[in-house]
Amino acid sequence: MRGKVFKKTESGSTMAEFAIVAGLFFMLIIGIIEFARFLYTHNALTDATRRGARYAVLHPQGAACVPNVVIYGESNIDPDSCAPKTGAQPLINGLTPDNINVVYQGADLDNDPSTPPTSYGMNLGTATVTIGPPAQYYQFTLSVPFFRKQLSMPAYTTTLTSESAGTQPADL
Repeated sequence: MRGKVFKKTESGSTMAEFAIVAGLFFMLIIGIIEFARFLYTHNALTDATRRGARYAVLHPQGAACVPNVVIYGESNIDPDSCAPKTGAQPLINGLTPDNINVVYQGADLDNDPSTPPTSYGMNLGTATVTIGPPAQYYQFTLSVPFFRKQLSMPAYTTTLTSESAGTQPADL
C-alpha cells in the first residue's frame, strides 16, 4: 500500500525533468550549429575578397567582372560576358553586388590619364576588394527558431599589388 502512495506523488516528475533538460540540450545544439554557420560565413567572405582581388589584379580591364567573381567564383562566370553561367548559385547566400566595392589605385589600373604610364617591369598599382563599406554590410541571418535576427558582418578587405608580367613596351 505504501508503494502505491509513493508512486502517485512522483508520477510525471521524470517527464517534466526530461522536458527541461531536452529543451536546454536542443538549445545548446542549435547554438553550436549557428555558431558554426557564422564561422563558415566569416571564412567564406574572407576567401571571396581574396578571390576578387586576385581576379582584379590579373584582369584590370574586367572591373565589372569582379563582383560576379566574388559572388559566384571564377569558374561559374562566362569569361566573355562576365555574367554568371546558367544555373550558377552564389557561393555565399545573400551576397549581392551591392555589398561589393572594387577600387583600383596607381599606374595604369585606375584608367586615370593623369597617373604616369608604366615602364617595363614596374608596379602597376593595387586593386582593393571590399565587402562592406562604402557599400552595404553583409547581413548574416540567424536561423534559430522563434529568434530571427540579422547581424551585420564587419568589413572584409583584401588589397593586392599588380606587377608588370614582363610585357615589353612597343617603343623599345
